[in-house]
Amino acid sequence: MLDHLTFEPPKPKVIAGATGDWELVIGLEVHAQIASRAKLFSGASTQFGAEPNSNVAFVDAGMPGMLPVINEGCVALAVKTGLGLKAQINLVSAFDRKNYFYPDLPQGYQISQLYHPLVGEGEVIVDMGPGVARKVRIERIHVEQDAGKSIHDMDPHMSFVDLNRTGVALMEIVSRPDIRGPEEAAAYVAKLRQIMRYLGTCNGDMQNGNLRADVNVSVCRPGDYETYQETQDFSHLGTRCEIKNMNSMRFIQAAIDYEARRQIALLEDGKQVVQETRLFDPDKGETRSMRSKEEAHDYRYFPDPDLLPLEIEQAWVDDIAAGLPELPDEKKARFVKDFGLTEYDADVLTAEVENAAYFEQVAEGRDGKMAANWVINELFGRLKKDDREISESPISPARLGQIVDLIASDAISGKIAKEVFDKAYTEDRDPAEIVETEGLKQVTDTGAIEAAVDEVIAANPAQVEKAQANPKLAGWFVGQVMKATGGKANPKAVNEIVTAKLGL
Repeated sequence: MLDHLTFEPPKPKVIAGATGDWELVIGLEVHAQIASRAKLFSGASTQFGAEPNSNVAFVDAGMPGMLPVINEGCVALAVKTGLGLKAQINLVSAFDRKNYFYPDLPQGYQISQLYHPLVGEGEVIVDMGPGVARKVRIERIHVEQDAGKSIHDMDPHMSFVDLNRTGVALMEIVSRPDIRGPEEAAAYVAKLRQIMRYLGTCNGDMQNGNLRADVNVSVCRPGDYETYQETQDFSHLGTRCEIKNMNSMRFIQAAIDYEARRQIALLEDGKQVVQETRLFDPDKGETRSMRSKEEAHDYRYFPDPDLLPLEIEQAWVDDIAAGLPELPDEKKARFVKDFGLTEYDADVLTAEVENAAYFEQVAEGRDGKMAANWVINELFGRLKKDDREISESPISPARLGQIVDLIASDAISGKIAKEVFDKAYTEDRDPAEIVETEGLKQVTDTGAIEAAVDEVIAANPAQVEKAQANPKLAGWFVGQVMKATGGKANPKAVNEIVTAKLGL
C-alpha cells in the first residue's frame, strides 16, 4: 500500500559556523497520555479540568499500605500503539521504581519501565512532501505513571500542588537519533500524534499536556553521523542536551534551532557542551539550563516489589492486532487509488481521522475529486473561518453529498452551488429544497439560452468584431449571458452556443 512513497535518507539541516559547517542530530522522547478513563494503578478518574486534587485515590497519594493494581485497559492501548507503529510486543515486561523527590510525586518514586519495556523496536514513516517519506526508528515504548503538577503563579510566597495527574498512564515513545532537522522533528511528532488518534490510544491534545516531547539535540561535523551509523559509537554525535516538556510543533522547531546554534557557538569558542536538561522560553525564543542531566544510576532504578512481571499472551496481542483500524498511510494510499485524488488532497483529508470519515461519507458513490474539492475548499475553509472542528459542522456529509449530486446532474452550476452551500451551512436547510423554493435550478433549455445569447450579440456589435478577430474574447459573451440569466444558465451550453453563433 505504500509503494507510491519514495524513502530518502534524512537530509541534515546544515548550519554554517565560523570554523565550518555543522549538522544537527535529534532524538525525541514523546510522552503520550493513554486514553483511558482510569489511571494506570488506580480507579481514579483521568478527567481533565476537574477540581484540583479531586481525582486522587489513596495509592496515587502515596498513602501507607496502598498497593498498585495494573489497569489492563491501559496495557491493551499501549500494545495497540506498538502494533500501529509496527513494533515488537514483548510478552514479558516489568515495572521499575524511578526514585526522585519532588512535591508533586507523593510516593517519592515513579513507577516506570527501564530494563524490560512492554514494546520494543518499531518505526514511523514521516511524510516530507508529496510521495517522499523517511523512516524514523523507535527504540522502545515503555509504560509509566505521570507525576502531579506544581503551580507557582497563584501566590507570591507559596507554591501549590495538584495531584489530579498523578498516576495517569503514559506511554514514553523513545526514538533513535535518526532525525536531522527541526522541521523533520515536528513532522515526526505530528505523525505520531496522527497515528495514535487514528488508533484511539491518545487524543494528542498538546495544549492540555496529553502529548509532550523531550527533545535531545546535538551537533556534529559533516560525515560524523555516517561514522556513527557504521560504528554505533555515540561519541561521534556530540554531547546532547535535552529540552523538556515541549507542547507545540512550532516551539519544538524554534527550540531545536536555538539550541543547535548555542552549542555551535560554545564549540567554536573552544568550550565544551555540558550534558544537561534545559527548558525553552517561548517569549524569549531561547533555552535555559534547568538541571544537570541525570543518568539511570542517579534515579536508583530497581524492580518494583509491589508488582509482578507483566506477562501477556500472544493470542491476546493477536486479537488486538485483528481489531486495528486502517491507519493514515494506508488510508491516504487508498484515497489516491480509489478516488483518484492527488497526494496533496489525500494528505489533507487524512490528516485527522474525523476529516477522513466525513469525506468518505460525502464521496461514497460519487465523483471523488469533486467531493474532495467541496470538502477541502468549501467546508474546511468555512470551518476554519468560523473556528469550528469537523464535529461541529452545521452541514452533514449527506447534505454536502446532495450538493455534489446537484452539480453532477446539471441541476445547478458550480457558482450556484456555492450559494446553496452557504444557505445549507448557515440556515440548516436541505440543498434540494433550497434549489426548488428559491428558483436556483440551472437553465438547460438550449432554446432559452440561445435567445439570451442572441440578445447579447445583437446589443454588442463592436464586441462581436473584436471576438471574431480574437476568439479569446468570446469569454466576455459567456459572462454577459450568465449575468443575464442570473447565473442559472448551464455554462457549458452557453459556451458552445456563443462559439457557434460567433462562428469561431
